[in-house]
Amino acid sequence: MRLFCIDIGTGTQDILLLDTTQRVENAIQLVLPAPTILVANKIKAATMRGASVLLIGETMGGGACTQALKKHLEAGLKVYSVPSAALTFSDDLKEVSSWGIKLLAPDETYNLKVDTIIRMGDVAIDIFREVLLRWDIQLNPDVIAIALLDHGTAPRGESQRLSRFRHLERLLKKQNNGLKSFIFTPVDLLECFTRMQAVLRSIDMEIPKVILDTGAAAVLGASLDSTVASHPHRLAVNLGNSHTIAFLLTGSKVLGLFEHHTERLSMTRLEMFLERLVSGKLRPMEIWEDGGHGSLIMGKGSNPFLVATGPRRSLLASSRLNPYFAAPFGNMMLTGCFGLTKAVSIRFPEWRDEIERALFTA
Repeated sequence: MRLFCIDIGTGTQDILLLDTTQRVENAIQLVLPAPTILVANKIKAATMRGASVLLIGETMGGGACTQALKKHLEAGLKVYSVPSAALTFSDDLKEVSSWGIKLLAPDETYNLKVDTIIRMGDVAIDIFREVLLRWDIQLNPDVIAIALLDHGTAPRGESQRLSRFRHLERLLKKQNNGLKSFIFTPVDLLECFTRMQAVLRSIDMEIPKVILDTGAAAVLGASLDSTVASHPHRLAVNLGNSHTIAFLLTGSKVLGLFEHHTERLSMTRLEMFLERLVSGKLRPMEIWEDGGHGSLIMGKGSNPFLVATGPRRSLLASSRLNPYFAAPFGNMMLTGCFGLTKAVSIRFPEWRDEIERALFTA
């Protein structure tokens, strides 16, 4: 079978096309700029030209493209957008309009005179299909798996970062399935996760689909590192370009977690939060008050094995906590993609043996 895995971050999108008849090391692997970076570059180019912009397509991750859009508006240039694309910047379309963006129904854009049209969206299957064909590779997977961070729709007046963490907390407490709580198929994906819903709408393939939070994907992927796998009781930290998330685990059971913004963390502060997570002393609002998302304690751990992954893992490079830097199959940047393969095996037991044979064949 063939698995097409895409891990969408703030800085990069990491891609794995795995054929279970081949060794994992021989799978097609790509690390490309994140979709938000690519859209931001298009907006910046339009700003340089003094061009008006029409945004079409789907809701996607903000970050870089939001910053570029605000600078475009500050330059006094026009921006039009369909609602689905505008939701990238805020769940409140009135707020988006207040920035100076003119919202249009899709049928109102057909005869609009505008200099630049930019398609929004986290996944563009047609582009991957076209690019791979240049190497005579047919994109015909049996399953597609996507990882991304979705804040979820926030109730009016509530912070997106607080709302996201409450969504994660509810999933863990309701399902009590550990990391499996963050693995979705189209049937069970919550409506509040609008970015994930948009990704599913973007995929023009009638095949099974799995969608997963990036933090959980990284932690699942790190568990496939042979050294990590020998330590069932562990503290796993994913240091992403934008977000840092830490899970205290026994097997796949979650004993606690916190999520923060990487740029707000020093090594000393991160060490303190990790120690407080393990001891069970991390207050529920402590991370929130420090500018992060939140924390949750569901149990205590003692002397867990500390494993770190993610593009900003160097934050712990000289830590007194002596972390192990996971690199499943020798490729740290594909950790999330390997986690996606694990997620597929969890949600589709009929493929589990085949996937695991591919992952663990020496």
